[in-house]
Formats: sequence, C-alpha cells, structure tokens
Amino acid sequence: MTMLDDRTTAATWPAAYPQGYAVVDVETTGLARDDRIVSAAVYRLDAQGNVEDHWYTLVNPERDPGPVWIHGLTSDVLEGAPLFPEIAAEFSARLDGRVLVAHNAIFDWQMIAREYARAERTAPVRQRLCTIALSKELSLPLPNHKLESLAAHFGVVQQRAHHALDDARVLAEAFRPSLHTAAERNVRLPLLECRPLTEWGSTPPTPRIGYQASYHANSWRPSRKRPPCPHPNPGRYETDKPLKQGMRVAFSGDTSIDRELLEDRAVEAGLHVATSVSRLTSLLVTNDPDAATSKTVKAKAFGTPVVDEAAFTQLLRDVAPADG
Repeated sequence: MTMLDDRTTAATWPAAYPQGYAVVDVETTGLARDDRIVSAAVYRLDAQGNVEDHWYTLVNPERDPGPVWIHGLTSDVLEGAPLFPEIAAEFSARLDGRVLVAHNAIFDWQMIAREYARAERTAPVRQRLCTIALSKELSLPLPNHKLESLAAHFGVVQQRAHHALDDARVLAEAFRPSLHTAAERNVRLPLLECRPLTEWGSTPPTPRIGYQASYHANSWRPSRKRPPCPHPNPGRYETDKPLKQGMRVAFSGDTSIDRELLEDRAVEAGLHVATSVSRLTSLLVTNDPDAATSKTVKAKAFGTPVVDEAAFTQLLRDVAPADG
C-alpha cells in the first residue's frame, strides 16, 4: 500500500480535511444508556495525524464497575478516582475544536455525551469519525472490524487490550496511515455530526432489563436487509466457550441497547443475524426467556441455547474466528 510521505506539505493535503483530531477510547460499566465511564484516554493529533500529546484518567462510576474481567478496573481501584464532573474540564480541553475519532465512534460518543449531560455540561465536539467506517471507505482487506484486525493490518502491536490508554494509542497509530491513504486517494472522510444531549435529568430513571428508550410502545420497524454472512455456520453455541464467526444469532423481545446497534455489533463480529429461530440457530438472545413468543417457543422445542442481553454483549467482546 502506498502512503503519503511524512514531508507532505499543507498545499498538497486535501483542504476539506479537519485541522486536528482527538483519538478517544473509553472503558465502561456496560453498553446500555445508563452505564458509566470508568476510564478515558485521548491522543491529540495534528491535521496530518501526528501525535501531539496524550492523556488518561480513571473515573469513579459511582456504581458497580461491571465487566472487571475485561477492563481490569475493580471497585477498590476506582474508589479514589475522580468523578466525571471533576475531569470534565480537562477532557473538554483535549476535545475542543477537534474531530473525535474512535473505533465504533457512535458508542464512545454516546457514552461521553451522556456523562457530560449528567454533569450538566456540553462536550465541545461537533464532528466524529469512525475508523470502522473509514476502513470500509478505503476497502481495507480486514477479516472483521475489530480494532485488533485494523492494528494488525498496519503492523501496530497492542500491549494491553481493553485498557483505554493503550487502545487509544493503537487506534492513533492505525488512524494515521488510514488518514494518509485517504488523502492520497482524495477520499472524502466519513464525518458525522455530534449532537449533544440536553434532556438528561439529574436523576435518570433506574435502568431495567428490557427498557428501550428508542422506541415507543407497540412501535414497529421493518427488518433491515443485510448482506449474507461470509462464514459457514459452525453450529450451536456452547456454554463457557466463545461465540464463533458464522454462528446464527436471533433476538427476541426488548433490549436495553438499541436493537439495531446490537445487531450491527453482531454482524461486525462476523455473526449471522437471523430473523427467526430454526434448528440451525446457534443462539437466541432474550431478556425474557419465559415469554411465549414464537422465537422462545421454537427455541425450547429445538433445544436452542438462550442467553440474556448482558451475557451476549460480553460474549461479543471475544468472538473466535471462523474455521479456516
């Protein structure tokens, strides 16, 4: 792959490109709207993707830290950490006037925006750039859309996966050659608007399984046509083993995370999102396994494994590659 030389001048750089970036990673207590940030890192980059500085902080979530086995941050570690309002000003200084860059940027932006809204402040971010979307624009030959695959493509070595500072470093190092490739091809960057949250109250509702703020009761949405899964179905999910690419996953009932976002995450991990349950279904995800829906009834009849949303989102963190 041909890259632009480090000596590329401003005169040859696309004029429409941003003048600075903030590469961000946050670790959280979970993936739902009421979850909290437990650590955050920012790498500030100049217009051509060169690192200017970096910053990292722990954040006391004022609740259970969630998946400690993933981010490694226990309640004892976080007890003395600053609250988000106490780091908001420094965080803002790192973001101000820059495009927020993240891997699956909608997730990081939503978590950040909610923390600012709870603190009755507004994040100084107007645009975001998702490196998953950029890799698609560049048609990079990646086996999946995991950060580790993007890093491997550019020869970036990860030292501590799911540590916010190292994830941000890895992404910054992978973003720079992506940015240069885009500039060389004069590719329009997939920039999206960041709209701050303004409606968050000082006492948000207690989160509950099955709560779905995005849809009204009895609302209906058409199913989305997705490209066929490129991996063969390896069979059913087995307890205490990872999910494997190609597995057929069906969803039933309400989810705390926006359903389409949850399905997108499954597809990006290499899973097949099924609209119904059959003997070939690897796993059914539902927060109400006793509900008499067609999917839960069929799952019981076929002996299809069933997990709840929380367990599924943790399984998504480490999906095994398809059999080669």
